[in-house]
Amino acid sequence: QVQLVESGGGLAQPGGSLRLSCAASGFAFSAYPMNWARQAPGKGLEWVSGIVSDGTVTDYADSVKGRFTISRNNAKNLLFLQMNSLKPEDSALYYCAKGAIGVISGLRGQGTQVTVSS
Repeated sequence: QVQLVESGGGLAQPGGSLRLSCAASGFAFSAYPMNWARQAPGKGLEWVSGIVSDGTVTDYADSVKGRFTISRNNAKNLLFLQMNSLKPEDSALYYCAKGAIGVISGLRGQGTQVTVSS
């Protein structure tokens, strides 16, 4: 069964940090590029960051560049998103998504909620 399961969300203060994880199963994780996307209440799905299969190339939305870092551990089928200097506008349901960098229409997990508030 092909599956993506996100975790690590929660409540953070502005300026704080969170680290999201995504556990992949049921497919050859190391062969695929992966992405993080987010959806805030009342808004559409927004691409956040992507990484190629071997982790050597990454890309970020302008809104998170310099604050978020995507990485992966292919030996453990894990994808990560380190989020620093969080802002209230980063509050959203965060998903990991399988697909080429920038493509978030394919397989996604159930999401993990991030709330940034004082």
